Formats: sequence, structure tokens, C-alpha cells
Amino acid sequence: MMYVTRRMNFSASHRLYNPTFSDEKNEAIFDKCNNFHGHGHNYVLDVTVKGVPDPETGYVIDLKQLRDILDELIIDKVDHKHLNFDVDFLQGIIPTAENITLAFWNLLANKLPAGELHSIKLYESENNVVEYFGEPVTIQRYATATQQTSLDM
Repeated sequence: MMYVTRRMNFSASHRLYNPTFSDEKNEAIFDKCNNFHGHGHNYVLDVTVKGVPDPETGYVIDLKQLRDILDELIIDKVDHKHLNFDVDFLQGIIPTAENITLAFWNLLANKLPAGELHSIKLYESENNVVEYFGEPVTIQRYATATQQTSLDM
């Protein structure tokens, strides 16, 4: 089995805020990340595909194709956006690095022309990294401040 990784970059802002918490509780839990107007990151995204190289091309997946898929499904939708407001697939989700990574997995899981999605690693900063391998995880989606629903990814 071979593992091939494509690295992509994007810049985005977000605010960590739970609408069911008081302002005081949001500030206590999320601290500076709860800034009312948000704050930004220069994210680094690593997407790893596993498989056996094609005998005719030697590729597990053509990295140009993977780049184009990542641009279309993720980067074009999140780059230079406010994740809380501008990104449809993140609406109602607290845009932590964990939840963003889960959402990215959901977008990519069945969209690869070759190989199998192995992992997604999202660097929110040089020191903060999330890696996900596709295990079932349920994250909370908030429809409004008073109504909650679950989202399985």
C-alpha cells in the first residue's frame, strides 16, 4: 500500500462561538477565539490518498487531478472567507479545526477517481494540528440559538 499526500493552503477567518452558551461562557471557553468579529488563520491542508500504483501510470492518484478536486470542493469555497458566514457546508457548525476537518472529509470521501481517502490533516497554526482518518464521529449542528440538531459525518 502506498500513501500519497497533496498539500494545499488557504486563509480564512472564523469565530468560535456556541449559540447555546452565554456570552460569559463563550468567552471563558473560547477566549480570544471568541472575538466578536472573528480572527484569521493561514491554514495548511494535507490530504492523503492510499492505494496501489496503477501499473500503466505508476500513480496511486494523479496529483494534478487531486489538486483540481481539492480546489473545486474545498479551497474555492473557504479561501479568504469567514467560515461562520460564507461557507454553506459549515453553517451552524462551530468552526473548530476538528469540525472543519470532519466537514472536509465528508466533501471528499466519495469523490476521488482513484485510491481511497486515508487521512486529512489540517494545520490551523504551526502548533495546532488535527488529523482525521474517517472514523464515525457525530458533531453538533446548531440550527438557531435555541434549536439544535445532530449531524453525522
